[in-house]
Amino acid sequence: MSTFVVPQRFNGPPESGNGGWVSGRIAAELPDAYAVSVRLRTPPPLDRRLTVSPTSDAPGIEVRDGSVLVATASAAPSLSGPVAPTVSFDVAVSSGASYEGLTHHPFPTCFSCGTARTDGLSLRPGQVAGGDGAYATAWTPAEVTPEIVWAALDCPGGWVGGVAEHPMVLGTMTARILALPTVGEPHVVMAWRRGAEGRKHHTGTALYAARSGALLARAEATWITVDPTTVRPA
Repeated sequence: MSTFVVPQRFNGPPESGNGGWVSGRIAAELPDAYAVSVRLRTPPPLDRRLTVSPTSDAPGIEVRDGSVLVATASAAPSLSGPVAPTVSFDVAVSSGASYEGLTHHPFPTCFSCGTARTDGLSLRPGQVAGGDGAYATAWTPAEVTPEIVWAALDCPGGWVGGVAEHPMVLGTMTARILALPTVGEPHVVMAWRRGAEGRKHHTGTALYAARSGALLARAEATWITVDPTTVRPA
């Protein structure tokens, strides 16, 4: 059994962890997996020691805050669905002008996409003009870890999925990192819809190196619409 803590800096909502960063930290517990699928069962707490232990269907794991089940994770065989092609870095920058979070953000202190953060990723995913509904955001990372890559793949999916219209939380995220991005180099994160079923919204995201167009990481996620009265904004 191992343990880890989600530092306050890596929050999504003010009082819980950024779903992508936390999922990436959990994925680190399965280092030999081709891809990892993480299911969040409750908002991940901040600054609390969480325990990681194997499940009965190993190599699956579960993460607990005391007796409370926070998340489960398992190896995933592949991500085989279609991936949205990248756009240029300049197009990704211009797409940020349509970022809905600039006028209303449910969680402005979010590490990944918050507008009130100076030490986060500052992602601004917006719809690509003249495109097929895909979103793009420019990103020039100041620091890189696998957890931060998961965080970069996280929030753009929420915005393309419709978080601006109805509060949603990350339910399940499956990701694979092919190569880490380079600090100080321009990158593009693409996001697209994969369908919806009732309260569930399915999205895809992909991280590209802007200069070469190389695919560095990809993810598929399911977001769950929640009662707005249960969501506490910043």
